[in-house]
Amino acid sequence: MYLMQDIILLLLSISLVQSRSIKALVNETSDETDNSIDRDYFSVSAIIERANKNAGKLKGEFAIVHGDIAVYTGLQNADPCTSRQCKWRKGRNGKIKVPFIISRQYSKSERRVIQRGLKSFENSTCIRFKRRTNEEDYVHIISDTGCYSFVGRRGGRQVVSLQRNGCVYHHIVQHELLHALGFHHEQTRSDRDKHVRILYQNVIPGQEHNFDKVNTNNLKTPYDYNSVMHYSRFAFSKNREPTILPIPDNNVPIGRATEMSPNDILRVNRLYCS
Repeated sequence: MYLMQDIILLLLSISLVQSRSIKALVNETSDETDNSIDRDYFSVSAIIERANKNAGKLKGEFAIVHGDIAVYTGLQNADPCTSRQCKWRKGRNGKIKVPFIISRQYSKSERRVIQRGLKSFENSTCIRFKRRTNEEDYVHIISDTGCYSFVGRRGGRQVVSLQRNGCVYHHIVQHELLHALGFHHEQTRSDRDKHVRILYQNVIPGQEHNFDKVNTNNLKTPYDYNSVMHYSRFAFSKNREPTILPIPDNNVPIGRATEMSPNDILRVNRLYCS
């Protein structure tokens, strides 16, 4: 009788230990999968990298640098916002009016995605994207090769490219519009070395410039792994190994935002609305 009870208890103990071991193994595997390259397929940087494979070379009067930033030829190493005023102007009502045109290249459903991205700034900032009438400075959203934008107001017609069948996603629209408002990528922040480590040994040869630091105005906001402006850990990887590693916790998810983060919104408000 007692012997039978002891055997049952032993079997239950073994079963419980196995169950916990399996659960731990599943959790460990889940954690590893969570930071896998496949999970980043629809991240901002992965979408832009795929769309911009043929957009990295000179495009006549300008070049594409840092993955999706347009810079006039000869100024690739200069930040236009450091040499002249590049903010969009505030109106009498205290709102920032950014005139825009959407190309007729897009389908109705694509236009809705773009319009939703434009409208999203109204919900939480003083930015108002308004259809252009006769304004001299305006954003022209077109389907060129890849996803790209200039940084800040350039003056005159200013292209934001959202290629059809590659770039027309809500978070990509927000990302490129934030460039047009004057914001750089999060991982190029002047203080980025305190928060991420760039693993150049895993970067595609010739793409190292995408990880150059910029002398940014961080507007007294913290570094944000969840920013829609942050690239994923596998951006421009030549071997499916990480190129951006968060520190000190290497397992923090980065570059997976599907919309502007609270810090993205805070920066827009501090730059334009306060």
